[in-house]
Amino acid sequence: MKAIVYTRYGSPDVLQLQEVERPTPKEDEALVKVYATSINAADLEILRGNWSARFGGPFKPRHKILGSDIAGRIEAVGRNVKQFQPGNEIWGDLSIPLGYGAFAEYVCVPENALRRKPARMTFEEAAAIPSAGANAIQNLRGVGTSSPSILLSDEGKIQPGQKVLINGAGGGVGTFAVQIAKSFGAEVTGVDSPHKLDMLRSIGADHVIDYTREDFTRNGQQFDLILDVVASRSIFDYKRALSPNGIFVMVGGSGVAILQAFTLGPLISMTGSKKMGIVMWKPNNQEDLEFLEELYASGKVAPVIDRRYPLSEVPEALRYVGEGLAKGKVIITMRENSEI
Repeated sequence: MKAIVYTRYGSPDVLQLQEVERPTPKEDEALVKVYATSINAADLEILRGNWSARFGGPFKPRHKILGSDIAGRIEAVGRNVKQFQPGNEIWGDLSIPLGYGAFAEYVCVPENALRRKPARMTFEEAAAIPSAGANAIQNLRGVGTSSPSILLSDEGKIQPGQKVLINGAGGGVGTFAVQIAKSFGAEVTGVDSPHKLDMLRSIGADHVIDYTREDFTRNGQQFDLILDVVASRSIFDYKRALSPNGIFVMVGGSGVAILQAFTLGPLISMTGSKKMGIVMWKPNNQEDLEFLEELYASGKVAPVIDRRYPLSEVPEALRYVGEGLAKGKVIITMRENSEI
């Protein structure tokens, strides 16, 4: 089978399209023929060998094939797999601790990381949702409806009528977050580069801010909930933009911003009415994925797909996402299934 492989950290230039052996499913796994996958910011971070990626492989990549979101069809199952059988159309997420591997024609996936793909949902749509959609929903309302946010209290769940700001709203997580926040009845402000603002309005953002012309932490406005996908400011800048009982949640950002959220966020939360911190993401939370399916079925949430690339052009797709140009998600399709 063909796969995009890398053996050292670096830019997309280190990626190679190679012929590798097709994997064989273990007893609790299914062999999936991949029809579509998608690019996530985490793929770039791992590829470059950012500090978090090196916990598993300090000097060279632990996993040779990137890609976490998958949508496809089951080809074979291990003898202990009970819920799926060959021919089932599925979607899922191969993020840590599962080891990635979606940038390939076939991949083996544990049974508990798979869901049946809704019939109305295309493979491309299904490949866009698992990581970005789950990140968005968990950061807006906590991990599952019965489980509060880690480092944040249960009060952090989004409420109707709240003023919500999403920084980095035009990317994968951001476009889901805008739509999910609107589905909860929030007044949503989206912040991103100027070429993404019309798209943000089209998916429901009530207000938009061009970050190249306006700093939302210094314009005098305050928000009940700030979700930042690309955090790069001091945590005290975000605190200034929060309403008296506001919540700040960081999804991703610079190493300094993440460190501040881990160390200073809990202190600020304990000593005042404003809450600041990070939600510890839980991949493949079935309750959250089921809720996303319901939002999709009701027409309240739909993946925003910017571009599609064949498997051989994964390096180009990663460069495009790395430049911050993508509006929503970038999809990787297998050539023979590009019409699906």
